[in-house]
Amino acid sequence: MNAERMIRRLLRPFITQLMNKGVNKGIDATLGKNKDPKDMTQAERQQVKKAKKGTKQARKAMRVGRRIGRM
Repeated sequence: MNAERMIRRLLRPFITQLMNKGVNKGIDATLGKNKDPKDMTQAERQQVKKAKKGTKQARKAMRVGRRIGRM
């Protein structure tokens, strides 16, 4: 087996994990997760709540897609 191929095989899980963490951090920052709910208006709180729900559904769909892809 080629050495480059072995290195890729070993590094791929770590790179994937780092990418997922980065994407999640970006999503959280976009949703305003760092903002205090006391400082938000009612409309902003509702928007953040909707966005979090959509994000949760998207992450769940991604997990299902990965499971299907393994089969």
